[in-house]
Amino acid sequence: MNSFNIYKIVAGLSVICLLISATFFYRGSIEQVGPFLIAFFVTLAISFRGFTLLKGFSYTLIIFAAVTTALYYPQYFIQVNGVKLAVLITPLIQLIMFGMGTSMSIKDFAGVIKMPKGVFIGVFSHFLIMPLLGFTLAKLSGFPPEIAAGIILVGCSPNGMASNVISYLAKANLALSITITAVSTMLAPIFTPLLMKLLGGAFIKIDMLNMMWDITKMVIVPIGVGILFNKYLLKRAKWLERVMPMVSMFGIAFIIVIITAAGRSSLLNIGFMLIFLVLIHNLMGYTLGYWSGRLFKMNERDCRTMAIEVGMQNGGLASGLAKEMGKIATVGLAPAVFGPLMNITGSLLANYWHRKPIKEQ
Repeated sequence: MNSFNIYKIVAGLSVICLLISATFFYRGSIEQVGPFLIAFFVTLAISFRGFTLLKGFSYTLIIFAAVTTALYYPQYFIQVNGVKLAVLITPLIQLIMFGMGTSMSIKDFAGVIKMPKGVFIGVFSHFLIMPLLGFTLAKLSGFPPEIAAGIILVGCSPNGMASNVISYLAKANLALSITITAVSTMLAPIFTPLLMKLLGGAFIKIDMLNMMWDITKMVIVPIGVGILFNKYLLKRAKWLERVMPMVSMFGIAFIIVIITAAGRSSLLNIGFMLIFLVLIHNLMGYTLGYWSGRLFKMNERDCRTMAIEVGMQNGGLASGLAKEMGKIATVGLAPAVFGPLMNITGSLLANYWHRKPIKEQ
């Protein structure tokens, strides 16, 4: 039996699990849906690995399986032997940022000199559009102040490395994408606390200095160590290049599970509306980012980069900041929802643009 047939069999199992889940749901046996729904997401994720067009969604499906597990069995993800698992969030973010640093070099910042217009527009648009969108949606949401503040926190965060992968797949300007990500990340200790004070301060108390230090220790220091590691030691530890992406994916998934378990009651009350508002935030970011490039007469590849760099955020950092504020179960909810949703929309956008040829300009 070849591997393709195995993937088809697993896909069949996922359909069976979905049907069983639907049956229990229809009968009102919600508590019995959990195991079959988890199995559905896991088997579907495995089956997607056998199809070139779908394999990019496997990780997101695993996230869905993890979130479903946390919603049905939260007691296993809040604390173990009296130790709250939330304490792992900060070191996990630092590890992820270190991994980001190992894939960067000083050359990534050279784009500021080579493409100053694109970098300035990208960073400026990112820190203008997403925070204002987040503030507007938070005001309209009617959510409790701490949950609404989480939407703003996502908007005030810098780009994540996922935007670089999506830019590559979308045939955008990868060099510009990498530079915008690098610059926005390095500016985050200043702009994120400042914007949160100006916009999020209407919802919750913001300590700017504490937030500056939190971002520095979670982002700047690990990335700096990662860049130095890349320059001087990575050639002797090539295995790290293969391991770090897997570690980062596991770390992000685990962070989302911890937040979901901690904020389960809030999610069950406002989950659908929160997902809807976060989706609007993300899609409007892509749209306004693209047209900010058009406004300044940038070419199609650069406009695609603007869309991706504006619409995609570092949800992991936002989650870490929520934890440092002691509000992981409220402020941390929007970042936990934004991450998986962003990966889905980003993958779909990249797939669409990948198939759409760029006219010579």
